[in-house]
Amino acid sequence: MAINRAQELAENSSMVQSRITNPNVTLIAVTKTYPISDVQILRDLGVENFGENRTEEGSEKAAAVDARWHFQGGIQSRKLKEIAAWADVIHSLDDATHATKLDAASKKSIDVFLQLSLDGDPARGGVTQDSLGVLADHVLTLSRLNLVGLMCVLPVEMDAKSGFTQVASIHREFAQKYPSAQSLSAGMSGDFEIAIDCGATHIRVGSQILGPRATRG
Repeated sequence: MAINRAQELAENSSMVQSRITNPNVTLIAVTKTYPISDVQILRDLGVENFGENRTEEGSEKAAAVDARWHFQGGIQSRKLKEIAAWADVIHSLDDATHATKLDAASKKSIDVFLQLSLDGDPARGGVTQDSLGVLADHVLTLSRLNLVGLMCVLPVEMDAKSGFTQVASIHREFAQKYPSAQSLSAGMSGDFEIAIDCGATHIRVGSQILGPRATRG
C-alpha cells in the first residue's frame, strides 16, 4: 500500500507541476488532514513547501519533516506563540495586534502575507484594500516579521478570472508602495492556473496532489 501511495503522490505532483506555466511560482502542498507519511513521501519527491491550516497539525508535521512550513488558516490570538514556533511563513495576517504578538513570541524571522478581503466578509478573514496600508506600516515597524506580499481567498460566488484580476491589480499598487511585498499568494486546487495567469507567485494546492479529503481520516 505504501508503494501505491508513493506512486499516486508522485503522479499527482508531477501532473500539477506540469500545469504550472511559470517556473518561478512556488507550489505549496496543503497537507491538512493528511498523515505525516504523505508529507514525507512528497518531501522525498522534492516538494519543499507545505501548508497547514491548523496549529496542532502544523507543529507536529513540522517537527517530523524538515521543509519550509506555511500557516494559512485563521489566526487565533491564543495560538500565536505556537504558530510562531513552527511556521516559516504566515499567509493570513489581518490584525495589527496579532502582528505585534507574533513578533514578540517569535525567536526567528517569519515571512508574512497580509490577507486581502475583496468583500469584507469577516467569516473569511482579511482586511479590505483601504486598510492594507495601515497594517503594512505597522508590520514594517516590527523586527521579526518580513512583509513579503498579499494573500487572498476569493468569495465563493466570485468568478475566478475577474476576482484574481482584481486581486492582482490591488497587489501591483500595493507592491509599488511596499517594495518588499512582491509576492502574491492566490489560487488553490480548483483555480490555480487562472491565478498564475493573473500574476500569483504562490499557489496553495491540496486535493489535486493528495486526493479527496473525504476518503481520508
